[in-house]
Amino acid sequence: MANVTYHVAEHDGGFAYRVDDVWSEPFPSHEAALAAANDAAQRQQIGGDNVEIQFQLADGRWQTRHVEGGDRPETDVADDG
Repeated sequence: MANVTYHVAEHDGGFAYRVDDVWSEPFPSHEAALAAANDAAQRQQIGGDNVEIQFQLADGRWQTRHVEGGDRPETDVADDG
């Protein structure tokens, strides 16, 4: 099973959370960013319907994949500052 870690740190004049290299919008305080990261991590655990998804790869090609609604990654939040 995949694992997704939400990292909370200073970013763009405030605080934000990120997954890999993708940052959220900035929040005015560390506490607000941490609460938002915890909320996002919890919502990622909610299952849904089986669907076909499309996403763009780094080289610009599009990928289509079938995703099971109950196939959810494990999540955690890391407070990086």
